[in-house]
Amino acid sequence: MNARRRMRDAGCGTAREQRAECRKQNGEGRKQRRVGAMIVVAVLASACVKAGTSSKVAEATVDRTKPPELAPPPSLTLPPVVTRTLPNGLKIVIVEHHELPVADFALVVRTGGEADPAGQEGLATLTAAMLDEGTTTRNALQIADQEAYLGARLRSTSGWDGSIVSLHVPTAQLDSALALFADVALHPAFPAADLERLRAERLTDLLQLTDRGPAIANRAYDAILFGANDPYGHPLEGTEASTKAITRDDVQHFYDTYFRPNNATLIVVGDVRPDDVQRRAQALFGGWSRASVPQVSFGDPAPAHPTTIYLIDKPGAPQSSVRMGSVGVARTTPEYFPILVMNSILGGPFTSRLNQNLRETHGYTYGAFSSFSMRRAAGPFTALAEVVASKTDSSLLQFMAELKAIRDTVPTPELTKAKQYLELQLPARFETTSGIANQLVPLVLYDLPLDFYNTYVQHIEGVTQHDVQQVAEQYIDPTHLTIVVVGDRSHIEPGIARTHLGPISLRDLTGAPIQP
Repeated sequence: MNARRRMRDAGCGTAREQRAECRKQNGEGRKQRRVGAMIVVAVLASACVKAGTSSKVAEATVDRTKPPELAPPPSLTLPPVVTRTLPNGLKIVIVEHHELPVADFALVVRTGGEADPAGQEGLATLTAAMLDEGTTTRNALQIADQEAYLGARLRSTSGWDGSIVSLHVPTAQLDSALALFADVALHPAFPAADLERLRAERLTDLLQLTDRGPAIANRAYDAILFGANDPYGHPLEGTEASTKAITRDDVQHFYDTYFRPNNATLIVVGDVRPDDVQRRAQALFGGWSRASVPQVSFGDPAPAHPTTIYLIDKPGAPQSSVRMGSVGVARTTPEYFPILVMNSILGGPFTSRLNQNLRETHGYTYGAFSSFSMRRAAGPFTALAEVVASKTDSSLLQFMAELKAIRDTVPTPELTKAKQYLELQLPARFETTSGIANQLVPLVLYDLPLDFYNTYVQHIEGVTQHDVQQVAEQYIDPTHLTIVVVGDRSHIEPGIARTHLGPISLRDLTGAPIQP
């Protein structure tokens, strides 16, 4: 008792008394919270009454049986594009964008996989992949460590018609990041050990591709459509044989041949000033020596053959990979905008004809689309889908129906919707410094006007029904299509034969004819 009395006197109390006091305090707290909640409810109720009154007024003026009408597309005018040229021939394209303290740099070399020598397919992409694997002063780990320390993003890639070394960096770290960027671009060491590691990784990737229907179809389609003698007829990543054959000397020779300042353009977008960019570029790239760069010869595309179905057997495949089309157009075609609108109607967005037909109406696929891959020379026009195996023949018939229908006059509402789709998505591509830089790359690669996007909306608006029909008739010919189907031959061949779309030719995984 004396102990409990002393605790009470000290303000502590017994455990029972403490629990009682807590219950008392909790009860008062709950009471206060209930009162507060009642006040909040009353305020919200009053607000809801007011909102309800205004919403009823709004509902009375909105016809919810019709979709809302889109506003006219906003005009898009890019900031001025400033150009400079260094004495060694390196062109510089600069766009100031001062919203954030960041900048993007893209060194665009105007040569890519189309320059791969015979037997060394995949050389361009392997060369690009090796650039950040070590320089004459830094190894791969040091490059990665400095990149992370600076908060920068450094990448090197190669595709058709071009190879790119890119850098995204906070401008506070500009000096150090640009030194790293220039070192990777100008002084690659191509370490033998790293080449062997990348070779092993690529061989593994290529082996995996042989079990993937879509990858088999993509590679075989290009090989069949363009043929072995066309630069676009081989896979960018090469083959197992070519990957094994490429040596370090081959990589060095490709780099020395094509990575030259007079074959390159430096794109700079961000919180920068043109004079400062030129000064830094001269300091870092001014010693890069120019040289004669050989041009890739494309020649004329082979004449289109009557529609033929090239069947590649993939036993047990639950779906079939379909690719069909023909040789399309180069990026510099004057019919760029009519083709863009036409393909948006046919197979560009989710609401295009192909997807609405094969996915939404028939349920044959998760997605059916089409595209024109416009390159320095004419790239492929391709309509594609992964379809349920049992509906392979039906899918081919629906594809063919849409390819025929697009050659007819397009209804005005459909034409208007396609134009709005293209116009209204354009501004989002220019929201960031990297987005702007990416949009400038094709302008640089294909010698297009640097103010191309300033008149983009007007050119889209100018496309007529006649223009769409004209390009559809010219570039989509259902009687002369290359159709590649990868699937379970025993299951799908009888149905394909019954479509009577064309003769069936059996091919192997690479697209080569199977010898009887």
